[in-house]
Amino acid sequence: MSCDELEALRLGMMNALGIGDESTREHAEKELEESMEGPIEALAHAQTLPEIERHLDAALVDLEEEVASMDSDDPAYDYTRGRLVAVRDAERAVHRLTTQGESILEGFGEAHHHLHEAFPVDE
Repeated sequence: MSCDELEALRLGMMNALGIGDESTREHAEKELEESMEGPIEALAHAQTLPEIERHLDAALVDLEEEVASMDSDDPAYDYTRGRLVAVRDAERAVHRLTTQGESILEGFGEAHHHLHEAFPVDE
């Protein structure tokens, strides 16, 4: 069993943030070899936080459907439900990161505005 959604999310976040080493990337890609399609593939190749949020949401829908279709006696049921909880938590973390980034950008804009108020420029 694998946590495809979380590995794909790691790859997408590495892309969007421009961080991570090649060995980490190679390891994640190897784990995802057989799952690289649909939302998992799109998430792994995402380049921006909005793309990550969109593809992670699609992956969550698929995972929710998987859990809903499972028999509660299935040995993998609890693990799959645990994956669902972990991916929902990751979705909230990505949303917080996006919100914080937007707030930082707004702060830069305000600082720029205040700087021009304090030191007007004649044009």
